Amino acid sequence: MVRQMIGLLVCAAAAATACAQALPSQAEVRGVMRKVADWQIRHQSQVRWDATNWTNGALYVGMLDWAELAEAAEKDASYTHWVLGIGEGAEWKPAPVRKGPGKASHADDFTVCQAWLRLYKRFGGENRLTPTRKRVDAILEKPATVGLDLHKWNALERWSWCDALYMAPQVYAMLTQITGDKKYRDFMDAEFKATTDYLYDKEERLFFRDSRYFPDAPNKQFAHREANGEKVFWGRGNGWVLAGLANLLRVLPQDAPGRDYYVTLYKEMAGRLIELQCEDGYWHASLLDPASYPSPETSGTGFIVYGLAWGVNNGLLDRAATMPAITKGWKALCDAVQSDGKLGYVQPIGQDPRKVTREMTEVYGVGAFLQAGAQIHLLAK
Repeated sequence: MVRQMIGLLVCAAAAATACAQALPSQAEVRGVMRKVADWQIRHQSQVRWDATNWTNGALYVGMLDWAELAEAAEKDASYTHWVLGIGEGAEWKPAPVRKGPGKASHADDFTVCQAWLRLYKRFGGENRLTPTRKRVDAILEKPATVGLDLHKWNALERWSWCDALYMAPQVYAMLTQITGDKKYRDFMDAEFKATTDYLYDKEERLFFRDSRYFPDAPNKQFAHREANGEKVFWGRGNGWVLAGLANLLRVLPQDAPGRDYYVTLYKEMAGRLIELQCEDGYWHASLLDPASYPSPETSGTGFIVYGLAWGVNNGLLDRAATMPAITKGWKALCDAVQSDGKLGYVQPIGQDPRKVTREMTEVYGVGAFLQAGAQIHLLAK
């Protein structure tokens, strides 16, 4: 009980304490973003994941946010050309169809399509659109009807884990935006709501990663409670959702039917996550038991800072109430950038809270950092 109270009090203190440090200048924000982006580009050949893997898909989303900023502020189009070159090499396709669980509709396989469709909207070229549209059309012709219980692997054919809400919904919304065909958005609405109904804990205003982490789940292989007795809510998992909601709201028209549903969910999560920020500025690997995972974690923190900052920039979150968490979170992220530009403290690929060290990095962590930085740059005006 004492450990539980200490952990929660430490994190709650951040919500009650105004952050004295102001945001850095826009030039300083661009400087650290360039440093991180350049480090990743220099080391991209060492990344073990295929170009169309979801990990790189999250990187490209952040890299395009940075690329647009670099072009507008510094007339530097090199980052845009970098992503264009990768898309050309991948023939603008989603990740390959899986032979096992998930098959052609696995959400992760569409993460890269967010970048492909953004580049299509800017530069045109049917070759940038057709592979994604063709794959999605095949899904809509025969949508999966399996349940969402991830104790059964065929559940991967649907959005049965919270990360999926970052990976795929935006692609369906963008296809409606591009083509005018509402069937893509209608499918997205139905699937997003099904996932939320299943995984969202309304009391905690947080998402379980998947059904295996429900407190009463039958499979004892997975943790059903943290060491302090709290439910297991993964930091990056909830970061995926908040950032995914921001990305979705970026492309949903203001008059889109059901937009209010996403805005309400986004605001609920944002408010809860502000409460759970830790004194060091990070959101740790476990949201309700940070004492068991005391090290910084930058991928979840990056996605959360991005989501909060986007909300302030777009008038959905109160600036005065949200800026202390944003400012403190951005400083924490920058503290994790090493002198050569490497972003550390990125939890490796996983599905639940794990230990993290300063030397750990991954491409999706860089993507989160760059998405956050682009919104911080706007706030720094």
